Amino acid sequence: MRAKITYLVTAAVLVFYFVLVGTRGVMLIQSGTVLTVTFGVAVLILPVIGLWFLWKNTQFVRRANQLAAELDAEGGLPVDELRRTPGGRIDRDSADEVFARRKAETETSPDDWRCWFRLAVAYHDARDTPRARKAMQRAIALHDGRPVQA
Repeated sequence: MRAKITYLVTAAVLVFYFVLVGTRGVMLIQSGTVLTVTFGVAVLILPVIGLWFLWKNTQFVRRANQLAAELDAEGGLPVDELRRTPGGRIDRDSADEVFARRKAETETSPDDWRCWFRLAVAYHDARDTPRARKAMQRAIALHDGRPVQA
């Protein structure tokens, strides 16, 4: 729940910032000189890119949560079997062991979205966020029946 609240607060702050920047861009365009209109258009591009990025990330998180809920209903969510340091951090060797098992499972069933979901969790636990995201995107695509890039 804490992560959801943090995400919503961050998204709200970003939307506020995009509105603020957008109004400045409109004000620059309304000034009417060639230079201010050029700057105004350039300033308006930033909130558009930001809103697109925020929308895509929100869709990704929503879909990943839907897959997690479906997997939980099937009883297939990965069990937290990781050892932790006294400070509460995941032990690196433990994460590597679990990752090796998840990777082998995924190589055995490369078309199963459930394996890719569990692999994404293992990547995340091993602190490899870019690969975790790609594995989750693949799980989402497989679940939706969309073509998957190799």
